[in-house]
Order: sequence, then structure tokens, then C-alpha cells
Amino acid sequence: MVKEIKLPSGYKPTDKEKFMNAKQQEYFRQKLKGWRLELLDDANETRQNLQETSVAEADIADRASTETDRSLELRTRDRARKLISKIDEALERIEDGSYGFCIETDEPIGVKRLEARPIATLSLEAQERHEKMEKIYRDD
Repeated sequence: MVKEIKLPSGYKPTDKEKFMNAKQQEYFRQKLKGWRLELLDDANETRQNLQETSVAEADIADRASTETDRSLELRTRDRARKLISKIDEALERIEDGSYGFCIETDEPIGVKRLEARPIATLSLEAQERHEKMEKIYRDD
């Protein structure tokens, strides 16, 4: 278990400090936990809305519109569920010390990339290689 540390107010990780030092780990832990909480709050709100709007519409057009909205909302929630799983995996990587390092090359992913995508598991170069290989071997 990584010991929690107090971050200075307004702290942002930089490339000038040692990569994945205790402050950076805590920064990303807090960022990931906040994101996770936001997704869970949205999911609870969706569940409440779906329960409240489960009244059958008399008009067929209204019913179709309601079903379309519900279907879209459920797909969005499914994506959020998958994202929460990736956030949990990233939090586990912080705990085991592997967060921020490419799973293919063990090279640092980089602070800017992690800021943009805190659940990233590949360096930019490895991600580009992966996408290029996907394009080559994709069935069109």
C-alpha cells in the first residue's frame, strides 16, 4: 500500500521532476479516484432517471423516442462501466508501482500523455505501432 501524501495546492506534475515520484503518484491517484467517483455518480443518476421514467407512453412515437433515449443512455453507461474497470486497473498499477510505464516497453509513458489519458498503458510510440498493426491486419 502506497502511503498517501499531501499535495501542494495547485500541484501539476512536470517533466522536470523524477518520473512517477510520490507526488506524481498521489496526483494521478486523486485524479483517477475523482474521475471514478464522477462516473459512479452519473451512473446512479441514470439509474434513478430510468426508474422514474419507466411509465409506458400511450403514443407509439413517444414510446419509440423514449426507448431510443433509454438505449442510448444504457450504451453510455456500459462504456462508463468499462472505463471504471480501466480506472480500477490504473489504481492497482499505482499501488504496485507499474503505473506510468508502458506495458510493452517498460519505458515511461510521459506526464503529458497521462494528463490527457490517465488510464493509458502504452507509450505514444507503442500506441502508434499498435494502431498501425491494427490497420494492417483489420478485416474491411
